[in-house]
Amino acid sequence: MDMTVRVCEVVVKQLPETLTGNEGKRFFRELGNQLNKIDRASIVLDCSKVRQMDKSAIYLLLCCLEEAMKRNGDVKLAGIPSGARAVLELTGAARLFESFETNAEAIISFQRVPVHSVSEIGVPGSSIMASESAV
Repeated sequence: MDMTVRVCEVVVKQLPETLTGNEGKRFFRELGNQLNKIDRASIVLDCSKVRQMDKSAIYLLLCCLEEAMKRNGDVKLAGIPSGARAVLELTGAARLFESFETNAEAIISFQRVPVHSVSEIGVPGSSIMASESAV
């Protein structure tokens, strides 16, 4: 049995300090151009420079997530300052994104193989792992 494991390409984008309407549109357009070149949209948004998380910024995050999901992908956030994190939690948007302290941690999280995927490819002992994870 020939088994090919694909490592996904992860796009890391730095969010600007502030996101006005025009900056957000430009950011989203650039991201879209990058996503058109890859099969599965695995995106890390580096939030470390974000000074204000307002409705424009949250809307941009949601648009990025929607675009990634259209491409069978996901968006993860990294380096979120405490003030921005509080706004994400207050609005409920934090529940939609996995967040990490660093870009490296977020990138590595895309490389992990979920337990159910391991059992689907027939790795010995994987059925035990899958049943234990359901507990």
